[in-house]
Order: sequence, then C-alpha cells, then structure tokens
Amino acid sequence: MKWKWRFFWLTGLVLLWLLCSGTAQASSLADRLASFPDWQGKPPTQVSQGDLIYPDWFTGRWQVTTTLTKMVAPFAPDVVTPGFESNRQFIDQPILFPVRFVEEKRGLLPWGKRGIISDRAFNGMSLAKAYLGDRPVLAVKVDPTNPNRQITLLRDERELVSTVTTRAIESAEPNQFITSEVFQQEFRSVSQLYFNQVENTTAYQRQVGENLAIVADQVTAIYLSPQDPDYFKTLDNLVPRPVALYRYRLEFVKISG
Repeated sequence: MKWKWRFFWLTGLVLLWLLCSGTAQASSLADRLASFPDWQGKPPTQVSQGDLIYPDWFTGRWQVTTTLTKMVAPFAPDVVTPGFESNRQFIDQPILFPVRFVEEKRGLLPWGKRGIISDRAFNGMSLAKAYLGDRPVLAVKVDPTNPNRQITLLRDERELVSTVTTRAIESAEPNQFITSEVFQQEFRSVSQLYFNQVENTTAYQRQVGENLAIVADQVTAIYLSPQDPDYFKTLDNLVPRPVALYRYRLEFVKISG
C-alpha cells in the first residue's frame, strides 16, 4: 500500500501544527536553515512544556500551499529511510489544505493575555487527508493531558504516535518567527513497530500587504533510533546525523470569514 510509506514522510510535516512552547536559544536557527543540507547533529533545544504560543498574526483560518523543493539522503544507498524514493513524486508538486490557529483556552500567559495556538487535531487531519486521501485516515487525536502527544489512526489497525520532546524558538524581528522541534515517533501496525526521531525547523515570515500572507521555509530531518541496526552508521564523532532531509516552501493565504 503506497500510502503506508508516504506516511513516514508525512509525519514530519504534520508536526508543523503541533508545536508547543519553548524558550529562545542563543544559537541561530536561521543559520541552521542556511546551512542545509550540511547538518551535523540536532539543534540546541529545551524540554517541551505546554503549547507553542504563535505571534498574533497567525490568528484565524488559512489556505496553505506546501511544496517539497528538495530531498537529500546523506547515507544513500547504504542507509535510506522507508518511503524515501517514492516521495520523489512530490517534488515541485504543490499541495493545498486549510488550517486554523485559535486562542488558547486553558490559561493566561504571564503577561495576562491568552496566546494563539495551532488547532492541532484539525490541522493534522487536514494535512493527512491532503496527502493520503480521505479513506486511509480515520482520525487525528491530541492527548488531552499532553498537547505534545498526537495519535493518528489509520485503517488496517495502523497508527502513528508522535511525541514532541524538545524545542526552541527564535524571533529576532517582529514579522519573523522561527521554531525547531525534535520528537519521537512510533509507527505501529499488527506486524511492525518502527521508531525514529524527527526534527522540524521552520522559519515563518509575515508578508505585510493586502493579501495577509505568511511564507515559510521548513526542513524536516529524520534520525534513526538507537535501536535501529543502522544507527551507528549515521554517527559522526558519536553525533547522530540525519538520514533523510526534506525541504519545503509553505505559503499561507488568509481565508476571510
């Protein structure tokens, strides 16, 4: 089933909508994006706590167009992640889907204001259907006790459990917002249990103009789990390197109403 292998790639982008709060780092996430694809190890991050609070200019409903622009497998052909080659069909193919960002309901920020967060279940389901179609995806759920944990239920008793473990944010300019997250994911089926780690590093830029648009540069990096037999092949001076990197361009256009 082709959609099964697409799902390994899709999960990195799904987590775009599951970002949670963090503290800005001294090192530059912008520099990390500029150094693509020469990534050595993971970015400096802190343990994730709570939801990510987005800038106010994310508020509302958006039509998103995401385009895979480049994909790199640094250890190919010796080590290649499942579905990597089949994902080449998405290069330069725009994918459209709606998303929404809403006011956080569970508490006030320290300065007495409610923050803007991603509607994670809606956005995750929207993106999954855009890539996989309506039939394979049964539901996308967020753990009510832990906003960092998402479960995507698929047909044939398959599911993906994704848990954000660490993150960083950076906002050097009023119209710029950069995030980086590292999360664990488990792909579960009746006959298979597959683990890996994923990093999403994304730079959002607000476009000031009548179209109320946001553009973003995003890289999703896949790292092998230490339980993987090929894990030690990915180490450089004991530092794990990604085995697959995907770069996207995202464009957000505001939906009225």
